[in-house]
Amino acid sequence: MKAIVLQEYGGPEVLRLQDIERPEVGSEEILIEIAATAVNRADLLERQGLYPPPPPAPRYQIPGLECAGTVVAKGERVIGFNIGDRVMALLPGGGYAQYVAVAEDMAWLVPEALDLTDAAAIPEVYLTAFDALWNKAELMPEDRVLIHAAAGGVGSAAVQLALAAGLQVAATVGNEEKRQFVGKLGAHLVINYRDQDFVEAIDQWTQGQGVQAVIDFVGQSYLSRNLQSLAAGGTLVIVGTLSGPEATINLGQILNRRLTIRGTALRSRPSYDKMRLVQTFARRTMVDFNTGRLKPIIDRIMPWEQAGEAHRILATNQTTGKLVLKVR
Repeated sequence: MKAIVLQEYGGPEVLRLQDIERPEVGSEEILIEIAATAVNRADLLERQGLYPPPPPAPRYQIPGLECAGTVVAKGERVIGFNIGDRVMALLPGGGYAQYVAVAEDMAWLVPEALDLTDAAAIPEVYLTAFDALWNKAELMPEDRVLIHAAAGGVGSAAVQLALAAGLQVAATVGNEEKRQFVGKLGAHLVINYRDQDFVEAIDQWTQGQGVQAVIDFVGQSYLSRNLQSLAAGGTLVIVGTLSGPEATINLGQILNRRLTIRGTALRSRPSYDKMRLVQTFARRTMVDFNTGRLKPIIDRIMPWEQAGEAHRILATNQTTGKLVLKVR
């Protein structure tokens, strides 16, 4: 089969197709013929040697944390899938390839209303958003949440999930086009952070009460203002650190207002933890994808031979939703 294997680390130019053998299927695995995968910021870090795959180290280091395709083989202990099933899957790596073997509990059926290209844009971002909102922030209907980078992959997924669950949603974006886009998703308040301080906007929106949770992808430069935006007892969930991983924190602010800071990441988790998350997510959301209440947001679809160009585009921070790579 063909795959994009990292033989070296560096710029987008290191993403090149090569021929390798097709993976073998374990007793509890399915073999997926990949129709499409998607590009995530973690892929950019892995390409630079900054985000290694979890142990045990794979024989071939192939980027790609999600995929959608068709089951073409399965292990003798697999009971949840049949040959020919359309599936999507969360992967520890290996999505930039024609085939991937994955544990059956890391995959789930694609709703009839979606094609495989749409489905490829779901696993990584929606699972991350789902985990941040419910498992980490522990939000309830009518709670208020501030979602940063709301026009991006995880951000737009979080906005949709939050609204579907009856939350009050505030969001930040970086330009007018993105502000209009997130407004059409249904967010109650959309803040262009280049024109308005989001702390002031949140203070006005909540009449000084703050939000129950902040979902943040920025890190260092937002930390203090994120804490200011929280209500007493609120939770800051850190999903990314685009501005840097290190920051000074006022511990008194944490103590006096009983604030919580939590982080979330998928790839580094134990397999059983990811499997439980996948199955819970699939059980609770696939109906909404089938009805169109939830819809993957795709900025553009590119042939996987242009993976390097897709990495360059994602690095500009100008995308709205996901970049999907069409493999088949």
